[in-house]
Amino acid sequence: MRYAAITDRLAGLGGAKWEIHYRARALQAEGRDVILLTVGEPDVNAPEALITAAEAAMRAGRTGYADGRGEPALLRALSERYTARLGRAFGPEHFIAFPGTQTALFAVLMGMTETGCEVLVGDPMYATYEGVIRASGATPVPVPLRAEAGFRIQPDDIAAAVTPRARAILLNTPHNPTGAVLRASEIEPILEIARAHDLWVISDEVYEDLVFGPTPFLSPLALDDERVVVTNSVSKSHAAAGFRSGWCAGPAAFCARLLPLAETMLFGNQPFIADMTAAALRAPDLVAEGLRARLARRLALVHDRLDGVAGLRVHRAEAGMFALVDVAGAGRGCGTAFARALVDEAGVAVMPGASFGEVLRDWVRIGLTVDDAALARACDRVAAFAEAQAARA
Repeated sequence: MRYAAITDRLAGLGGAKWEIHYRARALQAEGRDVILLTVGEPDVNAPEALITAAEAAMRAGRTGYADGRGEPALLRALSERYTARLGRAFGPEHFIAFPGTQTALFAVLMGMTETGCEVLVGDPMYATYEGVIRASGATPVPVPLRAEAGFRIQPDDIAAAVTPRARAILLNTPHNPTGAVLRASEIEPILEIARAHDLWVISDEVYEDLVFGPTPFLSPLALDDERVVVTNSVSKSHAAAGFRSGWCAGPAAFCARLLPLAETMLFGNQPFIADMTAAALRAPDLVAEGLRARLARRLALVHDRLDGVAGLRVHRAEAGMFALVDVAGAGRGCGTAFARALVDEAGVAVMPGASFGEVLRDWVRIGLTVDDAALARACDRVAAFAEAQAARA
């Protein structure tokens, strides 16, 4: 049988990167005590107010077909949010609603790129970025994010990677997995590069409300209204990942061109979820404020318990749900080997850094999304494991 080329382009880019997560789940099913630190999902349920809003909408009959762009109440809430946060007027024509950031990224890149195009993206990168870039036939061009630069993508490195085939720059601020937050002094030169080479700039901002470091969040969309497209959702900020509700925001002309693609794919998301999302956008701190405080506290816990132990080095994130740990000095080889042995021998599941790019091949990513006591137990196990590895080396 014959298949479309997209199935070849995406082969191996799905669940394979989550090998250790699935291994940990299998061990749990066997009765093993395994602490899961692999997935970036808030450790609280969606707020009762949002569940109530979704239920009320369903009971009011909001279970039919939706507007292909997004329900009017949701588009109004998005317009209010971006107008207030970015300081210039946004209307419904600047948005399209999607089932989560992942779908929004897929559609945006399909609308911008095709076979022969290149997309510049930081290495490390979120595990699905390569797939959403390759889906259209475009090629990802990794731009190394260096630890000495705080893992923030640098304009000079972007400029050096631009070729005539470049079509877009994919930014992620705050960044997963590093927790880096781009500064204005970095964003402005990146936009200048984009203007000079007629490139789109995509900014994935799903961790926008989870900044706990000293640097405030700045969206590239605040600085350019012609070539920047933002993707975002309520998955992290409102502990509503399972509701699958996100959007893209950008130039009205871009959204108009993208709308037929979005309608062909989905033709809108569920009206009752749109109503819940509108309520969420008007109550931004139902979850985020408390989550920010817990994440900052847990990052400090990981740093205090692991940094300097048996050659481990913990990176200080500024945002997000993760701690990066350099395990190169721990005597087990690369981060993947370390993570595989850690789950089997110590009952702690972490993500290998290589799942996010070559730059992190000697690192692992620890989720900060379990309670403090469980995270402390996990750190004790990691420390004991690393010390045992060092003793054998």
